[in-house]
Amino acid sequence: MEKLILGVDGGNTKTDYFLFTSKGAFIDFYHGPTCSHEQFKDSYQGAYWAMKKGVEHLFKKHKLQPNDILASVFGLAGVDTPKQKTNIEKVVADIGFKNFKVVNDSFLGIKAITEKGYGVCSINGTGTSCGAIDKHGNYLQVGGIGWIVGDDAGGGYIARLAVRAVYNTAYRFGKPTSLYNIVMGMLGVSDKYFLMEAISDFIVMRRFDYMGLTLAVFSEANKGDEVAIEILESVGISCSKSAAGAIVNLDFDSPVDVVLAGSVWVKGASPVMIKAFSDALTKYSGKECRILMLNVPPATGAVIWALELAAGAFPDLEKRQEIIETVSKHLTAAGVE
Repeated sequence: MEKLILGVDGGNTKTDYFLFTSKGAFIDFYHGPTCSHEQFKDSYQGAYWAMKKGVEHLFKKHKLQPNDILASVFGLAGVDTPKQKTNIEKVVADIGFKNFKVVNDSFLGIKAITEKGYGVCSINGTGTSCGAIDKHGNYLQVGGIGWIVGDDAGGGYIARLAVRAVYNTAYRFGKPTSLYNIVMGMLGVSDKYFLMEAISDFIVMRRFDYMGLTLAVFSEANKGDEVAIEILESVGISCSKSAAGAIVNLDFDSPVDVVLAGSVWVKGASPVMIKAFSDALTKYSGKECRILMLNVPPATGAVIWALELAAGAFPDLEKRQEIIETVSKHLTAAGVE
């Protein structure tokens, strides 16, 4: 039997399993539901059954067992702490895999598009985190568990800053902003006397269009609204501190490849936010940094990393490009973003 590898990209809503040969030839893939332990009442046991079912859905067609896989990489949401990593490694081992890596999904962008397979990846999407791999193969995650560790980024955070800015405008000497009428309209109030009640009802009770408001912040910033610009600059600076913290706590030579991933970075593509990030990153890290936008599926990073794990060397550019094109083609054909 030809030797096979598996690359897995698992978020909080979905999991993509890609099966390739150890030479980089595509075999099959399966797009399934989440296997993140954070999404199940029975936590890691739930993750075990979800992952086992996903693997079996792919393997049964090819009469495979997990021990047939030469190398596998699992980039998963919810692998934020050493304890979580150990627990998920046990899940993977209990399913039957032998030679594997379990990492936070924030690391996949690094393997997907950096030149040498190491660098930094700043995630700014629904939430935020930062992963880094240095030239020695050491890796470090900064943030990813919430506001208490400075995760001041992500779409929901931007929307909340917009609401705060409007409340400040109404009552706390905040600057005038074009976001005022937008937020008031979204909350369904015309009199600021009812603003706090509306915030309580809609925001606290989680009945609010965060995505719509986040997009409004980008739109108003592009039109020159000072408050919207300041919100995006603050998010860029916050992300830069996590990325720079990862850089100085590992061993990097200049220039450092820094990948921007997640919907807020990629789909927002705000020049204001990216410039604030880039300027502050250089300031805090003390190194020249090369900014790269992740415009390929993160699953490509899992496949490339599994190929590296199997071969003992980072694949060359031609092979990486083949994998990127193959993964992208199959996800697009399946209607997966």
